[in-house]
Amino acid sequence: MSIFGSSNLKIFSGNAHCKLSESIARYLKTNLTEGKVTKFSDGETWVDIKENVRGADVFVVQPTCRPANEYLMELLIIIDALRRSSADRITAVIPYYGYARQDRKVSPRTPITAKLVADLITAAGANRILAMDLHASQIQGFFNIPVDHLYAKPVLIDYLSNELNDNLVVVSPDVGGTERARSFAKLLQCPIALIDKRRPKPNVSEVMNLVGDVKGKRVVILDDIVDTAGTMIKASEALLAEGATEVHACCVHAVLSGTAVSSLMESNIKSVIVTDTIPLSEEAEKCDKIKVLSVAPLLGEAIARIHNSDSVSSLFV
Repeated sequence: MSIFGSSNLKIFSGNAHCKLSESIARYLKTNLTEGKVTKFSDGETWVDIKENVRGADVFVVQPTCRPANEYLMELLIIIDALRRSSADRITAVIPYYGYARQDRKVSPRTPITAKLVADLITAAGANRILAMDLHASQIQGFFNIPVDHLYAKPVLIDYLSNELNDNLVVVSPDVGGTERARSFAKLLQCPIALIDKRRPKPNVSEVMNLVGDVKGKRVVILDDIVDTAGTMIKASEALLAEGATEVHACCVHAVLSGTAVSSLMESNIKSVIVTDTIPLSEEAEKCDKIKVLSVAPLLGEAIARIHNSDSVSSLFV
């Protein structure tokens, strides 16, 4: 029995992030829906829903993180299995939306894969999307079904205000993140700075100039995704060269691909604050610099309100 006094709510988890799914279920005082997501010997994904979901309100928790193709396919097949099992409504809970960085044509003959993924999820049978910190807000418009777009800002602000909000400056690592930095700075009541960055090719960044004053200040670099960590590290070097006393990094989605973890360990960045939208690798879990904050209560509250047809607008901060 769930927190709502009804068995109509179902939380189903793919294999991408079982720990987060279990935390969400605990917040809702319910259990994960029993099922099995496995593979045939040739690698094909196979799903078996072990509980009756006819007429149920089902929330499928599945970030499409690394390996993105595998977990995306899992999500599609789970949704199809639930639709064919007569679930009343299927909400895809996607804490991290893979392929979000491919949200526009950057040259004449390239795909808009974020739109393709949206079409696939809709075609599979999802009735609603619950996502967190999409790389580009316009991705909401790629769906022709309702999208609730949450932000991890309340979780991050709570930590920053209690642990680091002393002589602080919030820094955006690029022009695109200025609005995010300004929003955080307003709540933390601190100044902002901006790094003017040129990216010659994907996953390679070059810091060009700093706009703002960080001399004698504690600095937090704010971004939505940390992938190779090249941007964060180059930004930290530029900030320390401009007189910052210490540099911290803060982001929502800890992709941390390639040598990102070892590079962060060797860098001058004092701490890296992330959320659990993506499961950390074993190497990242052992990294003392990385502090993980959970978004399970935030997602759980959103699921509760959606299930009860209550407003979720107060969560969109």
